[in-house]
Amino acid sequence: GIGENYESVDIIEYHGDVFAEHWGEYDCFVGLMASGIAMRKTAPLLDSKWDDPAIVVIDEALTWAIPITGGHHGANQVAHDLSQLGAVPAMTTASEAAGKQGVESKAKALDSHVVNGNSTVATNLAVLNDELGPVARLDGPRAVLVGGDVTVLKRNANDGIVLGTGTVSGVKKSQVLDAWQAALEDLDLGFEDVEFVATATRKGDEEGLYEAAREIDAGVVLFEKGTLEGFEGPTPSRSAELIGWPGIAEASAIAGGRDHDLAREKERFDDAVTVAVGR
Repeated sequence: GIGENYESVDIIEYHGDVFAEHWGEYDCFVGLMASGIAMRKTAPLLDSKWDDPAIVVIDEALTWAIPITGGHHGANQVAHDLSQLGAVPAMTTASEAAGKQGVESKAKALDSHVVNGNSTVATNLAVLNDELGPVARLDGPRAVLVGGDVTVLKRNANDGIVLGTGTVSGVKKSQVLDAWQAALEDLDLGFEDVEFVATATRKGDEEGLYEAAREIDAGVVLFEKGTLEGFEGPTPSRSAELIGWPGIAEASAIAGGRDHDLAREKERFDDAVTVAVGR
């Protein structure tokens, strides 16, 4: 079940003060109730989207999973997970509704956090209009002066490798996990050394890839074609000839790596998954 994706799941019987009583104890509330009830009961408790728990409501027939608050802070992901049980995730945050990765989602995938939250209004609008471009990496020591429309992401950890990954359509979670494990073992590394998984936007709907990433507790970063073209890998690829894209595994590993370098060139596994390791 979807409970495997979470540290813990508790079931609490509803009463009028249930949200107030447990506010601050959980990262997300999933309410089996009308959205109006959830909104009326939680409105007086809301303080900041950066600190408040996410809230999702579902109906008894599990027809809909509706993020009420905290869409970019867990609610959209929970709604998506509930879709595995048959619910339709009704995401209304602009970027996700348009099938794009908002700034907060990018931060989570990069194992980082947003430093200046007010800036995300401008940068998420840029995401929606396809104007943001890739996340720029700056390594210090360095001082940076930015404007109010520049979102600063700070890494939660200082090291880690990037799993650049390309797959066939309909790839299975087990195939992806086996390929990652083989590539990492060759470098005497494990899943705990992975900072995030990188791939192309054209692979954004590969559920097996996302399931594998959740299994190892890693985010997935999607790179646009234009970005990957600037980081083509050393190994020849037929992707440019066949689909007009650079080789996804190496290009995404290089683009995502802190040093824009490869720790391991690409290798194809099970005729289904291609993996390169970036650093």
